[in-house]
Amino acid sequence: MANVMEIYQLLPKTNCKECGKSTCMAFAVDLLARKFKVEDCAPLVREDKYRENYQKLSEMVTPVGDVTETGLIVHEDKCIGCGNCVVACPVNVAADPTGAGSGKAPTCDRIILKVEDGIVRAMNVQECRRFGENKILCVACIDTCPTKAIEFV
Repeated sequence: MANVMEIYQLLPKTNCKECGKSTCMAFAVDLLARKFKVEDCAPLVREDKYRENYQKLSEMVTPVGDVTETGLIVHEDKCIGCGNCVVACPVNVAADPTGAGSGKAPTCDRIILKVEDGIVRAMNVQECRRFGENKILCVACIDTCPTKAIEFV
């Protein structure tokens, strides 16, 4: 997952305000949060000298359409289906301690992450600890992913 500084380094750093933000750093923060698209930076789009940076940013920032209600994205091209996230997820462990929570095949349908056809799939995202009234900043699935295929935006 990209961070704000990686995004900022690829921006023109002119602080032109054409995007509506006061600085390129502010734009980088909102781009990372998916409040803006790369195309919203006019100099990146219109000036040839930024073409390479535009390409890099476009590849770096995943479109909003791939995001679940919790902000969860599983990058299928990076996922190797190891299942670390499945076992590490506190909701999976609580809902299915003898199945998904112990590294075995799921024994119930209340789990959030599941390996199907060699790739992790998100389901029941409304049960994720990052969602709902009592949400918390849980990163168990992210921390255990060796390929960084999971991110929250």
